[in-house]
Amino acid sequence: MQAHAFAAFDATSPLGPFLLDRREPGPRDVQFDILFCGVCHSDLHTARSEWPGTVYPCVPGHEIVGRVTKVGREVTRFKTGDRAAVGCMVDSCRTCVNCRAGLEQYCEKGMVGTYGERDRHGDITYGGYSDVIVTDEHFVYGVSSKLDKPAVAPLLCAGITTYSPLKHWDVGRGKKVGVVGLGGLGHMGLKFAHSLGAHVVQFTTSTSKKKDALRLGANEVVLSNDPDAMAKQKASFDFILDTVSAQHDISLYLSMLKLDGTLVMVGLPEKPLALSPAAICVPRRSIAGSGIGGVPETQEMLDYCAKHNIVSDVEVIPIQQINEAFERVLKSDVKYRFVIDMASLKNEEVK
Repeated sequence: MQAHAFAAFDATSPLGPFLLDRREPGPRDVQFDILFCGVCHSDLHTARSEWPGTVYPCVPGHEIVGRVTKVGREVTRFKTGDRAAVGCMVDSCRTCVNCRAGLEQYCEKGMVGTYGERDRHGDITYGGYSDVIVTDEHFVYGVSSKLDKPAVAPLLCAGITTYSPLKHWDVGRGKKVGVVGLGGLGHMGLKFAHSLGAHVVQFTTSTSKKKDALRLGANEVVLSNDPDAMAKQKASFDFILDTVSAQHDISLYLSMLKLDGTLVMVGLPEKPLALSPAAICVPRRSIAGSGIGGVPETQEMLDYCAKHNIVSDVEVIPIQQINEAFERVLKSDVKYRFVIDMASLKNEEVK
């Protein structure tokens, strides 16, 4: 069946209307109309071929929320009319040790991304900047009616990317936690860390973000370009979540960790960061990375958000503003995530 979408056709041209083919639902597939799709910085990286391997035409989008229109005969968890969501992956081998442990994001054979990769049917995957999607039930999530649909969309990437490391490293009461960066990822990390009961310190380079950080749950806000303010925080953190995707001094934040503290990177700078071994050897500190969450943890996160009324702060846009939105993402000119109202796609025709 044909679906309407917006696609990147090469690394430099603006995104524009595109018709794509979706498979008819199989026995275990869920088909749903896409109502809202978040705009992730990785969409921009991929569309502009800033990361290797982009296949054109590329339809980005992996923060997808919609309503079920059709289910295969073997589907048990969804029915027509249900809210549904898809995140960053739509398949994995499901047989390796990681998949069997519910860690499909670390599939030993490689997970299948929601866009720009070849699936088990031999087709290139297309993402959520479109009006309909068909996905295996295993990778479809239930969404509570308590959650605002546009604001829940970024939870499928920004939400789970920050929730997963906070849970894995047992962040909670009695822990002092730092969050570096207050963007799409950072504001979710701040909300989750606060909700989990930690004492949260927000690091930012912008004085204008102090009021917002306090509103979102920070106990303290520290300007990372203020040497005196940073010196007062040295060797005091149990855990730091680094969400910054630009070049920055990672050793500076490592010095904030106490003995056996951990800094986890979830931002993806384009170029390698400089690291002095002394920053982790004395005292004993750790630096780690984390991807998204697996299927069970992603559903757990969505259920946690419904229970605690946690969603992203979003700016809803029509699809016709996506190229402008990409430029504003580069300037960090959004609080804190763009979400596309896919109803606007109906106004477009493929030329």
